[in-house]
Amino acid sequence: MLLDPAEATARPVHGRTLAAVLVALYTGADGELRAVLTRRRGDLRRHAGEISFPGGRSDPADPGLLGTALRETEEEIGLPGADVEVLGALSPTPTIATSYAVYPFVGLIEPGREWKLSPREVEAVLEPSLRDLRASHARRRLWRRGVPFETDVYLIGENVVWGATARMVGDLLERVAPLLGDGSA
Repeated sequence: MLLDPAEATARPVHGRTLAAVLVALYTGADGELRAVLTRRRGDLRRHAGEISFPGGRSDPADPGLLGTALRETEEEIGLPGADVEVLGALSPTPTIATSYAVYPFVGLIEPGREWKLSPREVEAVLEPSLRDLRASHARRRLWRRGVPFETDVYLIGENVVWGATARMVGDLLERVAPLLGDGSA
């Protein structure tokens, strides 16, 4: 079960910088529930080349963290906030290396969208089925700044989802498990 957005926003999470993302879902032509993620450009200062949900830092002009998620999603992939039916939220998630407190909101969108990618931020949009994400879950040894660590990952083709995004994917899969069939995440 998804969290109420107001309840999720009130939950404290470690991080100096407030941010929000949109976990946009839709039912594909194959009947599978699918998520919308982005591959960030490889030359960005923070989180370069990583797979993430569209979103970013909160701006003082945003009408709350949900407003941040919707604004950033429109800026990054051209999805207007008016085209999103907000269903709820996931647990807020910290980023370890960059000290962000990320608040994920879940919304339903219509399938068949043409994405308008921000040339400054987004290299590609990825639209995996939640069933495929769940099946791809693994523990892997990754390296960050020369230090090895073991972590949960999800695979989208050759793309590795790890870190805060992997924790959000895990939370999402747990919360929507009954919709995916066998009830396991």
